[in-house]
Amino acid sequence: MKLNEIFEESIAVLTTNKMRTLLSILGIVIGIGSVIALMTLGEASQSSVKQQIQSLGSNILTIRPGAQQQGFVRTSNSDNTSLKYADAEEIKTSQRIDTVNDVAVDYTSRGQIIYDKNNMNVQIYGITDNYLSLRNIKLDYGENISLQDRDIYNKVIVLGAGVVEELFGTEENPIGKFVRISGASFKVIGVTTSKGSTGFGGGSLDESVYVPLETAQKVMFGISHVSTIYVTAKNEEVMDAALNQIGFLLLERHGLATPEEADFSIQSQEDILETVSEITGTFTTLLTGIAAISLVVGGIGIMNIMLVTVTERTTEIGLRKALGAKRKTIVTQFLVEAIILTFTGGLIGILLGIGTSIIITKLMNLPATLSLSSIGLSVVMSSLVGIVFGWYPAQKASKLEPIVALRYE
Repeated sequence: MKLNEIFEESIAVLTTNKMRTLLSILGIVIGIGSVIALMTLGEASQSSVKQQIQSLGSNILTIRPGAQQQGFVRTSNSDNTSLKYADAEEIKTSQRIDTVNDVAVDYTSRGQIIYDKNNMNVQIYGITDNYLSLRNIKLDYGENISLQDRDIYNKVIVLGAGVVEELFGTEENPIGKFVRISGASFKVIGVTTSKGSTGFGGGSLDESVYVPLETAQKVMFGISHVSTIYVTAKNEEVMDAALNQIGFLLLERHGLATPEEADFSIQSQEDILETVSEITGTFTTLLTGIAAISLVVGGIGIMNIMLVTVTERTTEIGLRKALGAKRKTIVTQFLVEAIILTFTGGLIGILLGIGTSIIITKLMNLPATLSLSSIGLSVVMSSLVGIVFGWYPAQKASKLEPIVALRYE
């Protein structure tokens, strides 16, 4: 029996029982669609985070308190009060450091901001006057926090675009209005341009507010340490030199002998990108693995349907074998039927996954990316499911004895 004849007969058998065929491929459709959608969503999220980090500049070093690894490139907060504003001043003015262009500082906390009857929980940044420009956060309108605001502990505030929308709506101009935060009244002087969600870690910069660093430290929270020091190197070529110069300067200031004792961490944008890529990649793999489980379930469903089909077609199989059909022909017949089911389900699943990915990325305002690897993986997986789960029913059908099969009712 020729392969094209086997294929035509398989199509005829599958179209005869349309509902059974539809239910058989449904698991494959859901499995393939889920794999593509989740892998694409994971890659889009990773791309969005990378764009957010890269938009801050490629020559920025981030210094945070606490460390639990070797060297200056560290993570974790064992002591979150180890950095002071004086550390940043020394980095900027020290004659021993010739690789640094600018230094900015922040202190971060969370709090409730209130205007009239509206309120929301926001990330509060106490910042230096050069902070927004160094971190590439632009003002949509209004004014930036000035050095004078810092000197006199002025109660002024710059709002993120999302905070303005939540508190003031789209009609009311917030400039000059007063909001309450941490028990004090602040005058709104500026609004930042919307940057959207970072998709990782700290959430959205649009839901952040900015006040003078000294106002945050002395008036709002009563602390003397800082959360982060941002340093821009003169160029990308001197990043390693800048990291080492800053690292040894801070060790000396903190009275520490070796990098292993460091109570601070220094990361470049590249380090942060690598960390984010590892984390988002792990989550994407995990979600893809979960989605792939539905492919296995779909394959088991196809195997069950094929086994039922073998039982229903026992007499037909016996007649074929009595007329001289070889085991190879019977095996091929049932394998082709299983592969057609998985191929059809895979094709529909690919289209469903692509469509779902496009919709989700648009709704979440993520970069429109299509994971070609997920499509290739889905094609391979659907083919394997068809072969693996179609093999046992095919073998069972081919091993039926002709006389026993012909007597089956």
